[in-house]
Amino acid sequence: MKTPAGHECPHFYGDYYRGRNVEECRLLQVQGQNWSRDLCKTCPVPNIARANSCQHMELKVVVARPITAIFQRRVQVSAFCEKSKQDVSEPQIGCGECHALPFTFEVKE
Repeated sequence: MKTPAGHECPHFYGDYYRGRNVEECRLLQVQGQNWSRDLCKTCPVPNIARANSCQHMELKVVVARPITAIFQRRVQVSAFCEKSKQDVSEPQIGCGECHALPFTFEVKE
């Protein structure tokens, strides 16, 4: 579903049927964090979901105020791979063990 910022996110839920205006981020809700519409503008989760669709990667999110943006809250994401049992440093790429790169082509002369 599209977020208020216009990005497609698998964790955003909006119910607008017959005048309802219910919006929530279910990923933040599971983690016990408070959500507001302004968090969707800078949230990295839609980009991660678009780049990597690994079913073994578990995202953990925290709403915090980083030092660079003192007055604006941001979503910070960390990832953990359930299959390889390790932290993922680059969630857009993945752990590197779940989805091996395709075979390489060799040119023989």
